[in-house]
Amino acid sequence: MTFQIQAVTVYGKQPGQVRTVPFRTGTLNIVTGDSRRGKSALLTIIDYCLASSDYPVKAGKVRGYVGAYAVTLVKPGQQLFVARRAPERGVAVSTVLCILSQAPNTPPPPLEELSFTTPLDVAKDLLSDFCGIDRTVKVPAVARAQTISPSIRHALYFCFQAQNEVANPDLLFHSQGEEWRPNTIRGVIPYFLGAVDPEQAALRNRLRLLRRDLSDLEAKLAQARDLGPASGQARALLTEAVEAGLLPHRDSEPTAEEVSSLLHLALEGRNQPALGAGNDSDSDPLAAATGRRTQLRRAVGQSRARIADLKRALEENDDFAGQAREQRTRLASLGLMRVDRDASQAAHCPVCESPVASANSTVATIMHDLERLDGDLHVIGSDTPALQRQLDQEEEQLQRLRAALSRSQDEINEISAGLRALQQEPDDAQRAAHVRGRISLYLDTTAQHVSAPQVEDRREDLQRQIAELEDLLSDDTQEDRLTSYLSLIGQNIRAKAVALGLDFSDSPIRLDVNRLTVVADTNDGPVRLPDMGSAENHLGYHVATLLSLHEWFSEHRGPVPRTLILDQPSQVYFPPDYTGEPTPQGTDLSHLLNVYRTIVDTTQALDGALQVIVVEHADLADPLFRDHVVERWRYSNNQALVPPEWITEPIDEDEDE
Repeated sequence: MTFQIQAVTVYGKQPGQVRTVPFRTGTLNIVTGDSRRGKSALLTIIDYCLASSDYPVKAGKVRGYVGAYAVTLVKPGQQLFVARRAPERGVAVSTVLCILSQAPNTPPPPLEELSFTTPLDVAKDLLSDFCGIDRTVKVPAVARAQTISPSIRHALYFCFQAQNEVANPDLLFHSQGEEWRPNTIRGVIPYFLGAVDPEQAALRNRLRLLRRDLSDLEAKLAQARDLGPASGQARALLTEAVEAGLLPHRDSEPTAEEVSSLLHLALEGRNQPALGAGNDSDSDPLAAATGRRTQLRRAVGQSRARIADLKRALEENDDFAGQAREQRTRLASLGLMRVDRDASQAAHCPVCESPVASANSTVATIMHDLERLDGDLHVIGSDTPALQRQLDQEEEQLQRLRAALSRSQDEINEISAGLRALQQEPDDAQRAAHVRGRISLYLDTTAQHVSAPQVEDRREDLQRQIAELEDLLSDDTQEDRLTSYLSLIGQNIRAKAVALGLDFSDSPIRLDVNRLTVVADTNDGPVRLPDMGSAENHLGYHVATLLSLHEWFSEHRGPVPRTLILDQPSQVYFPPDYTGEPTPQGTDLSHLLNVYRTIVDTTQALDGALQVIVVEHADLADPLFRDHVVERWRYSNNQALVPPEWITEPIDEDEDE
C-alpha cells in the first residue's frame, strides 16, 4: 500500500510561526484563491519535501518568509512526517531532511523539536520504501547504457501536473520537458504499471553482469596469450638478437620452444660470434617481415572473396529452390487429371468424370517436368550442406589468417622499434647491450606471468550460464504485458474522453509510451495530442489520462502515491489577462464542471483509493465544486498560504502562487 497527503505545513522564519493546510484523503480537495496567494507553491513544496534534488519553490512571499517545509504522509495504520529546511543564503538546496514515523493523526511538531539529520539519498530511499517501491528492481534506462532503480522521484511523474503542464499539448507527464526525463519516463512506466516481473528483472541484471564478466575474461586471456613465448614480440626480439650479433643466423624458422631457449642464450652471451658476424648485409629482417605481412594480407583478401562467393552461391541455391518448389506445387496440383493408359487419347476430368480429349500427351509432359524439378531439387539439397561446410571451413581459415596477420604486425612493430633504437647506438657493443636489455625485460615479464596465478579459462562455464539465462528470458512477456495493459488503459481514457465531450473520443484512444503522448486512431490516420486542436482537448486528455493511470495503479497495486495534484485546470476557460470575478459562464462553466464531475466520479469509484488536490483561480457556486473546497485564499478574506502577520515588508513577486 502506498500513501496520500494529509497536510502541508510551513514554518516561518520567526519563532512559533506554523501554518498547516489539511487535506482530506480519498476524495477531491480544492484550494481556490486569487493570484499570488501561494496556491501554486503547494505543489512545489510537496515536490521539495519528497527528496527533490533542487529547490523548486519560486521566489516571492513563500521563499521570503518560510524557513522550513513539511508534508504529512499517511497510509492505513501509518503516518510519516517529512520536513526540510529552505536553503541557507548562498546555498542552492538543503541536503538533509527530518523524517519522523508518527502515530496516526499526530499533529506537526514544533520546528525546534525537529532534527534535520537524514541525508537526501537516504531520505529518497525511505520515501521509496514508504511508497511500496521495490528498490532491488533494475530497469533499463532507454537510450542509455545503464540500468536504474525506480524511486519516489520517478513515481511523481504520474502525480503532478504543474500550471504549465496541465493543458500542454507537448508535455503529458510532469518534468517531461527536462533533459533526459523523457527517456527515464519511458524506462520506468513498465515497472509502475506492473509489466515488469521483479524476478525476471533480476535475471536480466544477472545476464548483463555475466556478459560483462565474459568480456573481461576474454580480455585477460588475450593479454596472457600476448605474453606467451611464441608471440610476435618474442620472434621480433630474436631477429634483433641475430642482427646485433648475439646469435648466429638461422635458415630455418624456430619453434615456440626454441624461441625461448634462444632468447635465454642471447641474454647469457654464450656462443656469441664476433661482433658483426651475425649481420648479413644482404638480409633485411624488416623487409622479410613486411613481405610476410603482404602475403598474409593477400591471403586474407582471397579468403574474403571465397567467403563472399560461397555466401552468394548459398543465396542463389535458396532462391532457386524456393522458386522450384513453388513451380512444382503448381504442376503437382494438375496431377488430379487421371490418364487412361490403355487409351491413347483418353482421360477423365477429376470434377465431372467426363472424358477429356488429347490429355495423355499434356499430362505426360507435366509429369516429365515434375520429375525434372524433383531431380533439380535433390541436387540443390545435396549441394547446400557441402557449400555450408566449405563456408564454415573458409571462415575458420580467415580467423587463423587474421591472427597470423596480427602477429606479423607485432613483429614488424618490434623490428622497427629495435632498428630505430639500434641506429642511435654508436657501436656494435652498445647495440648488443641495448638488445640484451630488451630481451631481459621481456623474459622477466614472461617469468612473472608464468609464476603468477594463471587466469582460469571459465569461458565455457560463463557461456553456458549466459545461454541458460537467454533461454529462460526468451519467453519473457514484458512487452506483451505492457501492450495489453496500455490497451486496457486506453479504453478507460476513451471512456473519460466521451464523458468530457472531447474531440476524437469516437475513435480508439491509446497511450503512446514511446512518444509520451495520447493518440487517437482515426480512419484518416493517427492524430496525436498536439494535433487535436483546442486547449480544452489538451486539458481533457491530460485529465483523462492521469485519472485512468491512477485507476490502474489503484486496482493493480502500483507503487505510486495515491495523489494527483492539478494546478489551475480552469486556465483553459479564462483569457490570459482576465482580472474580473473568476467564474466562467455558459458553455465554459458546464465544460469546467464536467472536468470536476469526472474527477469526483473517479475518486468515488475507487472508494477512497485516490486523492486529488486541485489549486484553482476559479470559485464556482455549484455544489460539485463548492463542497470540495478546503481552502479559500483571497484578498477579500485576507487568507493565504503565508499568513499576513508573517509579512513585515513588501516582496517583489513575479510568479503566480
